[in-house]
Amino acid sequence: MTKPTLVIGAGVIGAAIALDLQRRGRRVILIDRDAPGRGASYGNMASIAVTEFMPASRPSVWRQIPGWLLDPEGPICVRPAYMPRLIPWFWRFLLASRPSKLRELEAQGAALCARALADTQEMLRDLGLSDQLSDTGCLSLYADETEFAADRERIEMLDRFGFDYEVLGHNQLHDLEPEIDGRITKALLLPDNRTVRDPFRIVTELVNRFEAAGGTVERAAVAGFDRSGRIEAALLADGRRLECQEVVLAAGAFTARMAKQLGEPIPLETERGYHTQIMDPGVSLSHSIIWPAKAFMVSPTAGGLRIGGTVEMAGLDTPPDWRRSKITVCRAKEALPGLRVKDSTEWMGHRPAMADTVPVMSASAKTPGVFYATGHGHLGLTYAATTAKLMGQLIAGERPDLDLHPYRINRF
Repeated sequence: MTKPTLVIGAGVIGAAIALDLQRRGRRVILIDRDAPGRGASYGNMASIAVTEFMPASRPSVWRQIPGWLLDPEGPICVRPAYMPRLIPWFWRFLLASRPSKLRELEAQGAALCARALADTQEMLRDLGLSDQLSDTGCLSLYADETEFAADRERIEMLDRFGFDYEVLGHNQLHDLEPEIDGRITKALLLPDNRTVRDPFRIVTELVNRFEAAGGTVERAAVAGFDRSGRIEAALLADGRRLECQEVVLAAGAFTARMAKQLGEPIPLETERGYHTQIMDPGVSLSHSIIWPAKAFMVSPTAGGLRIGGTVEMAGLDTPPDWRRSKITVCRAKEALPGLRVKDSTEWMGHRPAMADTVPVMSASAKTPGVFYATGHGHLGLTYAATTAKLMGQLIAGERPDLDLHPYRINRF
């Protein structure tokens, strides 16, 4: 019998890749230390955010980082004890801020985002979940002309790559969303930034289809690998050895540890994200909303409103700081005065952040049979269907629809 392909990581990206490879005739085993979809895919902001590919490494961001770090309620928090471990990552982050490099990174993000909505729609149709995707877009809010001008960099980027938007004045905005505070005077309507009603359900259905077609799901931690010229097996923490034809590393922020074991360290960190899910918010929204100056997002989901937006750099093992989720709720109340926090839950998860904010979608440069699909940052759900299609083509030996050279693992 042909040895299986192992896909490590059962979030939305790993599950989508596993199903794609299975349909290409491979015998696939999907492995995760947790239940499928219980990592970052469970708590993401439920957004297909096709306009949010601006590199975080741009100078306008890193010049603000010192002030943010000194502000206990700032949009970025770094645990002091973790700071020394971040120095190499921040150095890569700064190297990615050169103007010529930023233009390259923008183009690489735009190439993925330009096809993300169509690929997501196709995936959801195939799963019988088309109704999971909203018809309405996202509203980017501005209290005044000063805030709007401060976002010019992003608007100019959208113009360069031809992404749709519409500038709305006060009356147009409040006709669309009467619950938004009247002091907010302007907005961008981003029509292709859609909201998913239940991201976890999408992962669940991907895995259900995979298992129904004979796929195997293993709940186990991967402790290491056997190699001899090419990949031979994954070694599980429970002592088992799973022989394989190929391994796809799609374990989000946890991929960094496995890449290091394989001799390919990558500048991948966890951006710990927090959200608050409010089942009885007392207000309703037709669109998702973001407020760039306040650094939060609100998404209408099947379970009420989901509020998030903060970033914490503290590694994979530090306990959550639930003050981070409460900060975004307070800011959301500035936009939605009628918002009440009733019947709510809080969540923290690990978003896999590359120093240049562009994912790795690549064959290994060192070990034949090893492939990487990680580092999607805030855009894991956005890029999932596209990543599965491109990685399926790459692993099958086909020419991918998109040139994957910019996303190679040895680009650093």
